[in-house]
Amino acid sequence: FYSHCLNVSAASAKKKKKVKKVSDEEVGEIQQSGDFFIKPESKVASLDTSQWPLLLKNFDKLNIRTAHYTPLANGSNPLKRDIQDYVRSGFINLDKPANPSSHEVVAWIRRILRVEKTGHSGTLDPKVTGCLIVCVDRATRLVKSQQSAGKEYVGIVRLHNAIESEHTLARALETLTGALFQRPPLIAAVKRQLRVRTIYESKLIEYDPERRLGIFWVSCEAGTYIRTLCVHMGLMLGVGGQMQELRRVRSGVLGEKDHMVTMHDVLDAQWQFDHNKDETYLRRVIFPLEKLLVSYKRLVMKDSAVNAICYGAKIMLPGVLRYEDGIELNQDIVVITTKGEAICTAVALMTTAVISTCDHGVVAKIKRVIMERDTYPRKWGLGPKASQKKMMIQKGLLDKHGKPNGSTPSDWKSQYVDYR
Repeated sequence: FYSHCLNVSAASAKKKKKVKKVSDEEVGEIQQSGDFFIKPESKVASLDTSQWPLLLKNFDKLNIRTAHYTPLANGSNPLKRDIQDYVRSGFINLDKPANPSSHEVVAWIRRILRVEKTGHSGTLDPKVTGCLIVCVDRATRLVKSQQSAGKEYVGIVRLHNAIESEHTLARALETLTGALFQRPPLIAAVKRQLRVRTIYESKLIEYDPERRLGIFWVSCEAGTYIRTLCVHMGLMLGVGGQMQELRRVRSGVLGEKDHMVTMHDVLDAQWQFDHNKDETYLRRVIFPLEKLLVSYKRLVMKDSAVNAICYGAKIMLPGVLRYEDGIELNQDIVVITTKGEAICTAVALMTTAVISTCDHGVVAKIKRVIMERDTYPRKWGLGPKASQKKMMIQKGLLDKHGKPNGSTPSDWKSQYVDYR
């Protein structure tokens, strides 16, 4: 072992001697003769945006219309909002308890969080449990879009008499798929009119012949009465039936496994914030409203155009930075900022192909403004064209609305386009 150590030390000493042999002159020659520079390459730096949150996910895969814009310090990433703003522009995926009505539950949430407004995404009967999306303050603007979204349920049907086999019930459930006529049950709080509702998919999970109970799963249109569906199943089998129990497992884009919380979780989170100033629990319970819009096609706007849209301006093509593939005419889309905040929901007036080939025009029509006004600064009416227009209005060369009149110069008339 000792001899081996001597050999190693001798070898290392030789290496050190070899390094010292290079003189200063030789180093100078190496520096002069060698090429030390960053070689030009055609590679483009790429970002992995697959892990970016909410509406910024796969941001690099959006089509680029232009990359020229001035970033503004206003606004913030939805997950990094101040806690007051975070709560006011969030929603809760609540596991509704049995017995209280949806209205009562929402009123309790409003009282716990001490906010002005709360709303929910589709009423659940008092005995029904499961997914109830409770929107807070600013997020209540999205309630209507969530109420019309599809729903999924797991229910238990009780048959009044015995049937031949489990397959008979499975066949009856399969038959009750597609567009169905339904009249709301007697206990329903709505007008009892005959209506058409669509069952997209359904399957029988289990059947107990002794107790005559069947567990089934159903994916359906908003406003479908599962109680009526159970009665129809009993009628089809000729034995009669009724709904025993029901749980909603999905509402729109959110399901049972998407951070569902109970009433006690909300109460505890608010208590922690009030007494210990710990906001982490509130941030776990409440989620930004942008999470409800992840299924929409996106349109990214310049920071300078954001406040104009909040005041109701048309969504014009010069303000668009990026846009998604597959946008169709009259499709619902979401308009976002470069930080991933939702500005508004809109109806597309141009397809992806038209956006890529045009240089002017109205891209989309506002459906519902989500962002508060003056979150971003006012940036309209400051350009050279707008300044010239103001001067012409003062001189009487344009009318008070900025439209041409009898004294308008011919060169202005030839350039004038009325986007309204």
